[in-house]
Amino acid sequence: MEEKFASLEELYQRLKPALRTKKNEMIRQKLPRMEEKEIWFYFCKHVWRGKSSLTLGEMVSDILNTDSYDIMKEVYDESDYRK
Repeated sequence: MEEKFASLEELYQRLKPALRTKKNEMIRQKLPRMEEKEIWFYFCKHVWRGKSSLTLGEMVSDILNTDSYDIMKEVYDESDYRK
């Protein structure tokens, strides 16, 4: 059965445990601190953009299996943190 979400905020809340897990993994790897929202925006812009019919499971898998360094590199390249 396909899950439907009323809003992006609802989807974000459902994915928050996976985002928090990725954030904690990045902390353990001693990468610069990143918030769940920054990780969320990375996936929205670089991984899921233009895709349709993604399942919650696929999105969780993307979050947990994407290399933390790839996320950090993109987020920090696009922000003022690199200064």
